[in-house]
Amino acid sequence: MTPVVKRLGRVDYAPTFQAMQAFTAARTKETPDELWIVEHPPVYTLGQAGKPEHILKDVGIPIVKIDRGGQVTYHGPGQVVIYLLLDLPRLKIKVRELVSAIEQAVIDLLAAHGVTAERRDGAPGVYVGDAKIAALGLRIRNGCSYHGVSLNVDMDLSPFAAINPCGYAGLKVIQTKDLNLPLTAHEAGEQLSQHLLQQLDSQHG
Repeated sequence: MTPVVKRLGRVDYAPTFQAMQAFTAARTKETPDELWIVEHPPVYTLGQAGKPEHILKDVGIPIVKIDRGGQVTYHGPGQVVIYLLLDLPRLKIKVRELVSAIEQAVIDLLAAHGVTAERRDGAPGVYVGDAKIAALGLRIRNGCSYHGVSLNVDMDLSPFAAINPCGYAGLKVIQTKDLNLPLTAHEAGEQLSQHLLQQLDSQHG
């Protein structure tokens, strides 16, 4: 059963987070998996391990505490976010395999545009050189995942300077626009969702 892809457009973070929790709490063994493609207005999200001191200064951007793994990150217009609402036992996929599949989907997307990207041990996400281009964080409840992956496409990167991204001081961030890829956030979302579906298919196939 292929996940249903939903294109939600630009939506506020907090209600989307609540919708993910509600969807996961209400789902049954028959509920189809879903991928939600979104963009968010500017927001910092602080994961369960998030330390307030990683937010270096107040630049007027709201901070939302959430239940995914990981530290603080930034979401804003021009960044595509894909939430993966998946039943992992049904897919016969483990959390570590899911993380690897998500990273591989981003790597494959960039490779299709001639850009070499890589993983980094102990630091989930995808990097081009020493700069992070995609961040990921998941929560698993009753074997079902929510939250997901964000890919920097064509955005204002300056809010990242007010935080230690993912808890790393001085971590550089980069976006596809800086790599001369002619992608909009919408196009990147469409392409990334296809790579994610391919990865999920190959994982349990």
